[in-house]
Amino acid sequence: MKALKSVDYRILAELMKNSRLSDRQLAKNLGISQPTVTRRRTMLEKERLIEYTAIPDLKKLGFEILAFNFANWKTSASSEEKTQEAKAFISKHPGVMFVSTGRGLDADRVSVSAHRNYADYHRYMQELREHWGANVERVDSFIVSLQNDNILRNLSFKYLAEILKKVEE
Repeated sequence: MKALKSVDYRILAELMKNSRLSDRQLAKNLGISQPTVTRRRTMLEKERLIEYTAIPDLKKLGFEILAFNFANWKTSASSEEKTQEAKAFISKHPGVMFVSTGRGLDADRVSVSAHRNYADYHRYMQELREHWGANVERVDSFIVSLQNDNILRNLSFKYLAEILKKVEE
């Protein structure tokens, strides 16, 4: 990957706030030329630092639960075959938005998933345990009700953009 320049971070920050901005509008917002924006944006896309997607309001789309699932596997080694099996399992569950290895809370795997209701969440967890039960010591979940009024900030990357705006060369 090519080293990022200060302008790249500034472009990323603007796009995280509004990915629909044209190169012309980005250039105007940043005070740089439109050809520079086009060239740098193309590089960022080629390096896969930018992937465009909308982040909808899950509650308004009828999702009631956002689940953070923490698992502890019995073995730390994972084979390519198990990795492919995990990818196939995840592909059958489009509500699963993020899965990774990691460390914390006595777990070495984490996933984030959205569910229409508790029954949907329960079915997913049941399938997870049935499919991976032999490999997993335990799975703990932190369930967020998207129906409550205590959500202080909806899921978005626009807030993270403030950090990128401060990156210097």
